[in-house]
Amino acid sequence: MKLSLASITILGLGPGDPLLLTRQVWELLGQVNEIYVRTQRHPALGSFPAHLRIHSFDYLYNRSESFEAVYQQIVEQVLQLGRRPQGVVYAVPGHPFVAEATTPAILRLAQEEGLSVQVLEGISFIEPVLTALAIDPLPNLLILDALEIAASHVPQFPPNLPVLIAQLYSRQVAADVKLTLLEVYPPDHPVRLIHQAGTSAVKVEELNLYEIDRSPAIDWMTSLYLPALARETSFEAFQEVVAHLRSPEGCPWDREQDHQTLKPYLLEEAYELVEAIDQQNAAAMQEELGDLLLQVVLHAQIANEEGDFGMKDVLVGIHRKLVSRHPHVFGEVSVKDSSEVLRNWETLKAEERRKNGEEQKGILDGIPKALPALIQAQEYQKRAARVGFDWSNVEGVLHKVQEELRELMAAKGSNDQAAEFGDILFSLVNLARWLNIDAESALRLANQRFRHRFAYIERRVKEQGRKLGELSLAELDALWEEAKQLE
Repeated sequence: MKLSLASITILGLGPGDPLLLTRQVWELLGQVNEIYVRTQRHPALGSFPAHLRIHSFDYLYNRSESFEAVYQQIVEQVLQLGRRPQGVVYAVPGHPFVAEATTPAILRLAQEEGLSVQVLEGISFIEPVLTALAIDPLPNLLILDALEIAASHVPQFPPNLPVLIAQLYSRQVAADVKLTLLEVYPPDHPVRLIHQAGTSAVKVEELNLYEIDRSPAIDWMTSLYLPALARETSFEAFQEVVAHLRSPEGCPWDREQDHQTLKPYLLEEAYELVEAIDQQNAAAMQEELGDLLLQVVLHAQIANEEGDFGMKDVLVGIHRKLVSRHPHVFGEVSVKDSSEVLRNWETLKAEERRKNGEEQKGILDGIPKALPALIQAQEYQKRAARVGFDWSNVEGVLHKVQEELRELMAAKGSNDQAAEFGDILFSLVNLARWLNIDAESALRLANQRFRHRFAYIERRVKEQGRKLGELSLAELDALWEEAKQLE
């Protein structure tokens, strides 16, 4: 039976073997006199009927700087050919809607123009790849584009799911994909390269992730199969654990918690992380980051249960904020240095508040009142400095510290002394800012040094069989100096 043709007929040529062409496509090839193919680099073309004139768009690949430009030109030319009385038959590798950018664009623009389109399906690369791997894609195989992964800094998918990465068409693309994947996957993660799937030359290569760009068999018909990591590697799996704990069949203690009861734990975990950072203890940092993440996910889960917001909203909000406040990274804005970045940041925040209809706030209003006093003081001073309220040099800051010391010495009464002492601390924090020192961290480290030195004194006194109260100040000071020398 002869097929009736639309203005534009798009057909899939299958993965490569001519025997995998559908009967419908084969019958159409026998009825038409000419066909336009996106590329002649397809094994099935050698089996086309002898009378068929084959036109190719391969020449566009050599004239254009990007695939996007090539595809746009192909779409434009197919639409132009489709306006002819006889229309056009356009063929693409595989299935017309699988890893094929031109088909959706042609369909959309043709519908806008009133041109009729029919699509004749073909076997995609996916089916023969699954056969070569002997796997079932259900329940959770991800299928992704190598170029998208290569353009990313980190993999943008859960690593606890298996992944099929298509269009790994060159060793350079494989190298770029590898670098992205190595941000999450170990170098010796076992993977498989599938070459020439859907042809008699199909080959499956088993190797480690770090080796994929060394394969000499990589070409335009290569795909990468990436087995899953452990379930615990996924953020989504972690959310599921937290949601389970909060569910009716979960933990009674976790179900009882709310935003207020969790506040002490949030602060505690944050400070434990800071302590691990101060100690430069990577193992402790890893553990404390996990504990802090638990608090974040718990609060988001509770908010979701109460209908306020969910983790999706948290992620969308911070994603959009980071992008919008970094126009020098994600936009066209140019900056000279980090100080200009900070000035732009304040301007952008003010613009955001204006667009949201929020009341104009002072420059210090966004600093949380619950911050530790030293951090709060340093933040106040940073914000003020951004708008020019600052000393012109560090000597002015030093003079201010000396002035505050004199005022403390002259203060009368406990209230005045407390006020002047606070001014000294505030001035010292400003001095720390000028010296690029984090005041809170500096004081914490000083506290740690005192604790370690005093613990040394206690240990040495105990070794001597004496008590701390029995030693003179001179003896205690000598032990203090010993502790300092040991550091």
